[in-house]
Amino acid sequence: MTMPRTPLSALLVANRGEIAVRVFRTARALGLATVAVHSDPDEHALHVRAADAAVRLPGASPADTYLRGDLIIKAALAAGADAVHPGYGFLSENAGFAREVRAAGLTWIGPPPEAIEAMASKTRAKELMRAAGVPLLDPVDPAAATAADLPLLLKAAAGGGGRGMRVVRDLDALKEALDTACAEARSAFGDGEVFAEPYVERARHVEVQILADAHGTVWALGTRDCSLQRRHQKVIEEAPAPGLPETLRESLHEAAVAAARAVSYQGAGTVEFLVTADGRPYFLEMNTRLQVEHPVTEAVFGLDLVALQLRIAEGTALPPTPPPSAGHAVEARLYAEDPAQDWRPQTGTLHTLDVPGAVRVDTGFADGDDVGIHYDPMLAKVVAHAPTRAEAVRALAHALAGARIHGLTTNRELLVRSLRHPDFTAGRLDTGFYERHLPALTEGAPDATLAALAAALAEAAPAPDAPLAARLGGWRNVRSQPHTRRYTAAGAEYEVSYHPVDHPGVRVLSATPTLVTLEVDGIRRLFHVKQNSNKPEVYVDSTLTGAHTLTPVPRFADPQDRTEPGSLLAPMPGTVVRIAEGLAPGATVTAGQPLLWLEAMKMEHRILAPASGTLTALHAATGRQVEFGALLAVVQEETTS
Repeated sequence: MTMPRTPLSALLVANRGEIAVRVFRTARALGLATVAVHSDPDEHALHVRAADAAVRLPGASPADTYLRGDLIIKAALAAGADAVHPGYGFLSENAGFAREVRAAGLTWIGPPPEAIEAMASKTRAKELMRAAGVPLLDPVDPAAATAADLPLLLKAAAGGGGRGMRVVRDLDALKEALDTACAEARSAFGDGEVFAEPYVERARHVEVQILADAHGTVWALGTRDCSLQRRHQKVIEEAPAPGLPETLRESLHEAAVAAARAVSYQGAGTVEFLVTADGRPYFLEMNTRLQVEHPVTEAVFGLDLVALQLRIAEGTALPPTPPPSAGHAVEARLYAEDPAQDWRPQTGTLHTLDVPGAVRVDTGFADGDDVGIHYDPMLAKVVAHAPTRAEAVRALAHALAGARIHGLTTNRELLVRSLRHPDFTAGRLDTGFYERHLPALTEGAPDATLAALAAALAEAAPAPDAPLAARLGGWRNVRSQPHTRRYTAAGAEYEVSYHPVDHPGVRVLSATPTLVTLEVDGIRRLFHVKQNSNKPEVYVDSTLTGAHTLTPVPRFADPQDRTEPGSLLAPMPGTVVRIAEGLAPGATVTAGQPLLWLEAMKMEHRILAPASGTLTALHAATGRQVEFGALLAVVQEETTS
């Protein structure tokens, strides 16, 4: 590795969002100037506001912006940066980009391009690990797969993050799954190669954090368990991985160090393993970059991995051994998505993001920021660290339960319920957790009647700076005549009365436009209320009822608020990436048949026929961007005599 002749002075982060903000935080602490790059949708993003300078990458899609290495290098040179940190995703594991950064005279904050190249293809990496004696799952040729090989896991050879991955349990579904995985991998990584291997049921995803310098020292910084995943993307991670026998932990460390030494690794990286129910480990892949879940390792070892990345790039040698670990850390990824609706991503304005408690919150958003369609729907990572696992899990669940997140549907309730689930608290973890428990974890929220009552009282309450006559009146002077208000929340409608006698066991103690205090069955409860100034939504947060987004019901229905029966509306804003072969008006379709595919927030979503019948209209076209609620197609349901 060619060492810089002088210490670094200015750092460009070739990324966006949370990871860019996080790298800038360390860079500032080390006295480095910071440079951001941004697409057009990210012009006002938090990572842009957090940097000393910012350079525009014209366009909206990743292919036109954050995947344009040539533009990023030009931006670094123009802004006076002398180093480039790739973050994770995008170009972070692109050996060609690393070479181009170095060729431009810039310092690459990452492993040597040769190490990236060796591990970039999962198929080639497995050949290398087999030669090093690391245990592997045998690959399966999809063209020759039989029922005995099922279930299969299809995986993109390049990249990660769950893109290009599919589980196949039926041979008849193999071809479509292959085509979809290849298309998604090509879109995400520019490489459509996909391979297959046995899908191991009830296995754990365990990984080892590696840190290596240019002087031959390699640290294995403990284990992490990342078994709780949706769509092969991690949701909750923790360090150390609980319940591993010491012999297994040591063998994982040894295998990870061997993998790093096999490619002369330098910098931060992660070696990932699948651990079967009977404790057998199998190498999955090596991520030649910083991981999303690196904060849990930082917490238990008391380290700043980004600072160490920068120092290693400057030529600093690591001490012979890492510091000892202490305690336990758990991280939850807060996503703008609806787990009950097939993890459907959400877009819109994030009005409030406030997580209380002694927890670490890494985010790329601030109050009032917009969450768009082009990028991953992760809003924040919330991390708790405590002396024991039980304390860390409890602290994280409590912080998330008390968080105020307004404007978007999120997976917050799922995270809280997951952390409090008896299987999780007991450390019974595997990658099938959500397959088994998702229905129970996403069942209806507690009765929103009290939240609706609080919203109505807050709406009727005069402002604190209102005239004295108004403050003496307000909702308190109408006890003889109840006032009613109707709201919808999560698809249900609630009608509430301001009149205390209509709510047995409930007594109104006080009400302002932002805080309502009720005595419920003798217990005082606080309801925090926030009115959305841009649209008719009210947010109510309470430890009793949880968080609710309420929409006031207008007195008179809007006659325009109707759709033709059989209409397929876009469930989110996105881009039409594929239409079923031969689909055209007049075609016969069957219920549940995939008609078209939307890509939004780095995921593909199938739009299915709502019933069997005839396609009477098709308004979608490949490559066309559509807004939420846009009419895509109409299916006229067949009638039976």
